[in-house]
Formats: sequence, structure tokens, C-alpha cells
Amino acid sequence: MPRRYCQDSPDAITSCVLEDMVLLYHRPSGQTHMVISPVPEILATLDGGAALTADEVLGQLASLYDLGAAEEAGPQVEAHLAELTELGLVRIA
Repeated sequence: MPRRYCQDSPDAITSCVLEDMVLLYHRPSGQTHMVISPVPEILATLDGGAALTADEVLGQLASLYDLGAAEEAGPQVEAHLAELTELGLVRIA
């Protein structure tokens, strides 16, 4: 069964856009993270509270953005989700 990812809580992350970079303040840990695209877009797909698989996240992103080759985009989305999980910004449901 594929892993499902979600945000910890709707108010756990505060963001501030600075040109091409986004600062994410994670309230539970007190840490600030500097990220670039596609991390903010991935987090936005998980913002609705539903737990999604990496393929579902990829599908939502593909409906909004030109991601190029799916065989490259899929592993990249999975890698970002793994990193976000390690940082505590996303959790496995």
C-alpha cells in the first residue's frame, strides 16, 4: 500500500514569500526553512487536510503546472515528500 502524506495541522506552518524563495516557519519545532519551487506547491496540495499519495500529489501538480516528463517528476515529488517528512513539515498518515 502506498504511503499517504498530509500536513501536521493547518496552522503548523507560516510562510513568507521572498522573490523566488519561500520561508517556512514550522511552529511545533520553532525552525525556519528556506525552500524553492516545487516545495511550496507540494505543501499547497496537502493544505486541504486530505492524506494523499505521492502519485496523487503529482497528479494535482500536473493539472496545474507543466512538469515535463512524468518519469522524472514522479521520483522528484517522492524525494521532496521524504525530505519534508524528515523535516517534520509533512507526516505519513
